[in-house]
Parts: sequence; structure tokens; C-alpha cells
Amino acid sequence: MSLPNPAELLPQMAAALSAHLASRKIAEPRFIGIHTGGVWVAQALLQALGRNEVLGILDVSFYRDDFTQNGLHPQVRPSALPFEIEGQHLVLVDDVLMSGRTIRAALNELFDYGRPASVTLVCLLDLSARELPIRPDVVGATLSLAPSERVKLLGPAPLTLEQQPPASAAN
Repeated sequence: MSLPNPAELLPQMAAALSAHLASRKIAEPRFIGIHTGGVWVAQALLQALGRNEVLGILDVSFYRDDFTQNGLHPQVRPSALPFEIEGQHLVLVDDVLMSGRTIRAALNELFDYGRPASVTLVCLLDLSARELPIRPDVVGATLSLAPSERVKLLGPAPLTLEQQPPASAAN
């Protein structure tokens, strides 16, 4: 399987996000990356957009519905949201959308901080393996993988995609 190059996807994602935000008349969105790959993608996306602003970081480990099955990952970090969530237009960025459970966890956590005006979902890859009805508003590429195949984003610079051996838990 040939994986796309993130450096080639980011400019088209930036253009699609700009168009999406303009069509919704959102002038000052707040960007939040999901730890770790989503943060890297969000940073690269902000750079492609020519924006220099503070980035929120979300670690959804405690909000995962499979937390009791998988236990605590040894590198769980606290979320850092240096701005209000209440009433804000958010751009939530993740690297790989697979089952949708990470995004569900992220939304649950965000709503614990307040009720945003809107949430735009941006994902570098959509693996079309959803278990929940969650779809990105902006996506770099869509891939169909065999059930045992996984893709991982490596970074932060340069961003590269790597095929991984089967994982014990889906995103």
C-alpha cells in the first residue's frame, strides 16, 4: 500500500479549511490538536494557513470508552486549553480517524470545559472504519485498509505516515 505524503496533503487541507470557515462566516476559530499526532497536524496546518496563534492541546485518554479495557497509557498528559471553550468556534484536529472513538472522547472532554459555538473536525487521514457516526469536515486523504492494517503518523517534523503492525486497540 502506498501512503500519501502529509506535506502534499497540508496545503489542500489548509485551502479546504479556509473555504469551510469562510462559508460559515467563522473569522476567529480556536485550534485544538488531539495529543500527539493531532497536535503535529494542527501546528503544520496553522503554519500552512499563515496563522501564528496559541494552540490548545487535548489528551483524551481519561475520556476513552475503552479506558477500563486498555488501562492508562504511561504517557498520559494533561490537556492544555489556554482559551475559553464556551461560545468559541473550535477547529479540532486529529491525525487519523478510524473508529471515531477518539473524536467522541475529545467532544466529551471539550463539553466539560464549556459549550462551544461550533466544532469543525479536521483529520489528516480518514480510514473509513467508523463505529460511530463521526465524519471530518476537512480531510487530507481517505484510505481503506484491511481490518488488521494500521497507519501511524510520525513527527513532528517532517510528518510522515508509516504502516504499522496490527494494534491491540482501535482509535
